[in-house]
Amino acid sequence: MKKMSKTVDGFSKFSKEEKINWLVSTYFNNDDKVKQVLKQYWNSNKVIQDLHDDFIENTISNFYLPFGIAPNFVINGKDYTIPMTIEESSVVAAASLVAKFWSTRGGFKAEVISSTKIGQVHFMFEGEKEELQSYFNLKKKDLLKITEPITKNMRKRGGGILDIELRDKTSELENYYQLHVTFETVDSMGANFINSCLEAIAGEFEKEGIQIVMSILSNYVPECLVHAEVSCKVEELYSENSELFAQKFVQAVQIANAEPHRAVTHNKGIMNGIDAVVLATGNDFRAIEAGAHAYAAKDGQYKSLTNATIENGIFKFWIEIPLALGTVGGLTSLHPLSKLSLKMLENPSANELMQIIAVAGLAQNFAALRALTTTGIQKGHMKMHLTNIIKGLGASEEHKQFLINYFEHKTVTHNEVVEAYNNLVQNR
Repeated sequence: MKKMSKTVDGFSKFSKEEKINWLVSTYFNNDDKVKQVLKQYWNSNKVIQDLHDDFIENTISNFYLPFGIAPNFVINGKDYTIPMTIEESSVVAAASLVAKFWSTRGGFKAEVISSTKIGQVHFMFEGEKEELQSYFNLKKKDLLKITEPITKNMRKRGGGILDIELRDKTSELENYYQLHVTFETVDSMGANFINSCLEAIAGEFEKEGIQIVMSILSNYVPECLVHAEVSCKVEELYSENSELFAQKFVQAVQIANAEPHRAVTHNKGIMNGIDAVVLATGNDFRAIEAGAHAYAAKDGQYKSLTNATIENGIFKFWIEIPLALGTVGGLTSLHPLSKLSLKMLENPSANELMQIIAVAGLAQNFAALRALTTTGIQKGHMKMHLTNIIKGLGASEEHKQFLINYFEHKTVTHNEVVEAYNNLVQNR
């Protein structure tokens, strides 16, 4: 029997219905239930659905994630309720608990250290370096001038191109040089702005002997940096044995700095909090992830993004992380929930949003390390996961409440829940 081809021509020109029909007939044996699943997530508001359809190509449905809020954050003396978009059960609960905990201990302190973003023109040159340097020195003013129509509005807002440097990278790759351009983009993440400037610069710089390879912004932004911290007396930390808790907490951070296997999971927990707010505010979580993890390895070994100390009876816990964010442009002004999220945060500047998101990451890490060094991570996590297990079993509301009460003071495992549920069903 001849195998049916699954390739298709002109797919992007199909209507949404035609795309779904092709998918269902090709991969799901024309199962109408698949169509029902896809269509049940369409937004009943046509304006909203049309907006979603235009975000990407070949849209056939919407993939929803929970949109939650974490109240009681105090940052630099100001109260915040932070929006979070994430599917992991314990993240919002942990953030809320930690926010409440630190709200009675002075809250979070945060500051933006710098907000410089980076773009690069990558090119090859086989001639003498001195010749290239002379050409660059001659052309630098022209490179800035050629971008003036692009940077005009950004300069009015206090941003623009900060500098252009010629960098010799021939020790890493033969004949490879770059124009390293630094930018200030104010409240915009600035990707399109930066790339437009770079392409204009590349066009002006190119000549015989200079082969432009590509012009693109960098998501590694070690000079777009924010610091957030909490501190209190050691005796205010934990009710049972504060000194031992503080010691183990600091040791847990030190282990993440010494052991990359631990550091990756440690930083993943930080990104649980950061990504959730980045998503909710319509920013690019992939760019943030890439930049953060590169920064964690800046010293040649992958390490913790947070640090902790105990000095003179004071516990201090902090994070420094690069966050290139925007509060204007992109999805921030298109997606209704992103706009709502920013309004909930009282329309912060990009610098303020950097502080808020860094705090969310710090809070998440504090919650994880507190659990790991006391009761263990699984106790709280599996309690939160209990309802998901129960839903997966298709339990009735009555059975659900029984199981929640039953496991109130018991260790939750998937097998234990399934066994308790089966016993419940058989005995009723």
